[in-house]
Amino acid sequence: MHVLLHAAQEPVFGLAMKQELARHGYRIGPGTLYPLLHGLERSGLLKSVSHRAGGRMRRFYRITPRGRKALLAARAKVDELHHELHEEHPRRIAGGQ
Repeated sequence: MHVLLHAAQEPVFGLAMKQELARHGYRIGPGTLYPLLHGLERSGLLKSVSHRAGGRMRRFYRITPRGRKALLAARAKVDELHHELHEEHPRRIAGGQ
């Protein structure tokens, strides 16, 4: 979700995304991050293009319309969870015990 959020704002590339995730306390290595990015692209949530940046080729990822729909759905679920986490008396689900 974090990757989709940033890719919705601007094209992202692996190293910058790794640094952004680290800023939020996620320690993710390239062996996890790049398969994640490739999987999001295979799923149609991201689209990549290669560009030369700083003298080297970089693959930049941008969110797709399908990715935007997934991000909106995820936001709704996160909002629902946030609301429930902050309820004073959450709904009982175990038959009143």
